Amino acid sequence: MELMSNQVFRLLLDDSSDAYPAGIYRVIFDEASINKTVCVCIQTADDAPTRPGGRRKLKTTKCPRKKAPPALIGELIWMDRDYLQRLATNKLLITVEIDREPIYFVPIESPKDLVIFTQRCKSMAGFLDANKMQESILVHGGLGGLVREAMTTGKVCRAYVYKQWSTLCRLGLSEISLLPRRDRCGAPNVKRPCDPGGRKKPGRKTQKQRIAKAHGIDLPPKQPGMSTEWRASIIAGDNQIKTPVKPAMAKRCTLILESSFVKKYRQENGVLVPVELKLGEYPNNRQIRRVLEVEVPRLKRLLQATTLGHFKRSLRGLIARNWKGVAGPGHTWAIDSTVGDIYLRSSLNRAWIVGRPIVYIVVDVWSTAIVGFYVCLTGPSWNTAKISLFNSVSDPALLGDMWGYQPILSLNPFPTMCYQLMCDRGEYLSKAASVTAIKLIPCMSYAPPYRPDLKGLVEVLHRIEKDAQFLFLPGAMDYRRAEFDLRKSHPSESAMTVREYVQYLHLIFAEYNLTADRRHRVDAHMAAAGVFPSPAGLWRWGDAMGIGLQRHIPQADLITTLLPPDNARVGHSSIVYSGNDYVSKTIQDEEWTTESRNFKGWSLPVHYYPGSVGRIWTPNVSGKGLLELQISDQAKTSVEVTFDELADSIAFTRMGRADVEHHNTLRALDFLRQVTALRDNAILLTKEAIARAQGASPTMTEARLIEVACASNLRGSEATTTDKLRDEAMEAHEEMMRAVLRAGDDDDDDEA
Repeated sequence: MELMSNQVFRLLLDDSSDAYPAGIYRVIFDEASINKTVCVCIQTADDAPTRPGGRRKLKTTKCPRKKAPPALIGELIWMDRDYLQRLATNKLLITVEIDREPIYFVPIESPKDLVIFTQRCKSMAGFLDANKMQESILVHGGLGGLVREAMTTGKVCRAYVYKQWSTLCRLGLSEISLLPRRDRCGAPNVKRPCDPGGRKKPGRKTQKQRIAKAHGIDLPPKQPGMSTEWRASIIAGDNQIKTPVKPAMAKRCTLILESSFVKKYRQENGVLVPVELKLGEYPNNRQIRRVLEVEVPRLKRLLQATTLGHFKRSLRGLIARNWKGVAGPGHTWAIDSTVGDIYLRSSLNRAWIVGRPIVYIVVDVWSTAIVGFYVCLTGPSWNTAKISLFNSVSDPALLGDMWGYQPILSLNPFPTMCYQLMCDRGEYLSKAASVTAIKLIPCMSYAPPYRPDLKGLVEVLHRIEKDAQFLFLPGAMDYRRAEFDLRKSHPSESAMTVREYVQYLHLIFAEYNLTADRRHRVDAHMAAAGVFPSPAGLWRWGDAMGIGLQRHIPQADLITTLLPPDNARVGHSSIVYSGNDYVSKTIQDEEWTTESRNFKGWSLPVHYYPGSVGRIWTPNVSGKGLLELQISDQAKTSVEVTFDELADSIAFTRMGRADVEHHNTLRALDFLRQVTALRDNAILLTKEAIARAQGASPTMTEARLIEVACASNLRGSEATTTDKLRDEAMEAHEEMMRAVLRAGDDDDDDEA
């Protein structure tokens, strides 16, 4: 067996020989030419620490002596190599390893410790050089030459050198063994109570004590030092404070004194009243604070200063990354909603303010990319969450057409339905979520209540979205920046509609996917492959490496599962839904409207997209899949209106229906009065004319001719008018006679 310098071995008892005592040895060097191995004994079997038996001795001194330093070691032992080889063969020599304390691996920060360490290394340089030490020991037969050289080089005494040599033998022949251990000075973490009859109160004397000391008077302190009894009482009193958050230290000290140090009472009118405390009978606030800071660990003090929920959200230790357990892009998505910090206006009438929107964001956990979002005016629910999932997995061209923007393809390939979805607890527990999960999502999970930190990625993206629009979009606000707007909102400054806000968010999220810094996610293999450090770069690289999840789900299944259902009506000219006409070439070819007009209309199940009234879908009964219906050009609503805004318009119309009816009633009554007055006046004038009339009256025809003539020539005289009428009558009579004669000619022709 070859023994190396600085190696440690354990020597067991040998019954055949007792040349060397059993124990632990360190090899200084091994010299095969003289068949010797030079060692030092670190610890013998007799020196092993053992617990003394019998009854423990009571302490008889108030100030016990400090622990004695370890005995010096380092005497050279010249062992025969053959003997050690025989012991190793018989398994009586076992190589061992001694672990260092962690402090030896911590860099030196104290300047004073660095000076001491440098001096020790300089003095023991000869002992740290293995070749030089071996040569000196072989020449001088011992350590004398190295000791004299160390005394000269470091200008130290002989005892100093042997003490450092003992340290090297015990800890190892390296510089790190010479590290100063001043951390063990003063018996750290050892309580020094000032119990009665024990040690006096340490520290600086008071001004009164120093003045008295100058006059030869030794005054005792008015405030005693911390005793064991006081320390226990303070801890017990503090444990009685059971509030979720400990009060301020001043109030905390008062409660501790009230519960643990008020021990005298007097009776006043049958009521126990506490007696005032006297100086010196209780610890002051500084002493109580000191006990609480020393006895209570830092983490426990931190828990006492806040609630458990806040600690778990913002202060707890992190044990993993949020993408732990996620296979790749598209595997796990997180969805969350928030109230947008902006006021929007209606697409129907920009003078209307529709309020603050609800914004849903769907994030891929592995790549941190935003795969979809949705803006609506209704409260958060699973129905609106499904629309955001539909936006995440639908064709970007379809979404761009419905919202009216040119889509930016930031994620390639575009996302498909995930395997696992993380949502809020309220959405998770809904029955509709379970139905959706059975059809599309194999695994769903949710964060516990009031734990947004477990979905921190989505919360951060909501903050990014709000920070981007603050001071840029009119009507936007940020309640965290109280010094900017004094927590006041200005809805009148809003200018964007829902459709325009969706287009803005699409640009913001596309910029985030393409430019957000994700250098902390790029490992060595990704960097070698040239991965661009952005969410879109991670998404593209994960798919190229085969760890991305792609699930093919037909568009019809997405529409029927994620979009809300309703019923439309087949009318005489189109499909009517929510008061709007929808048409399709298939409907015209199959003549649905003809059947509805001639026979009877029928209800039609449809699915609609709440963000746009531009199209609806219905089952294609004569073919496969779904039939897409486009809104008609003659519809009452345009394509940029959302169904939420359409509902607002219908509600606004219904709310004003009573006013319209009242207005029409007033107008109808007014017209009825005017017609009645006109009729009564005509009857009266007619009666008066009949009463004044004399002689024969013209026939109805003659009266009509006279009336027409008067109307055509109001400025002519009565004689002129009469002659003209007579001439016209004669001409009409002659024309009639000629017609009769021609008719006779026709009869003759028939007989011929």
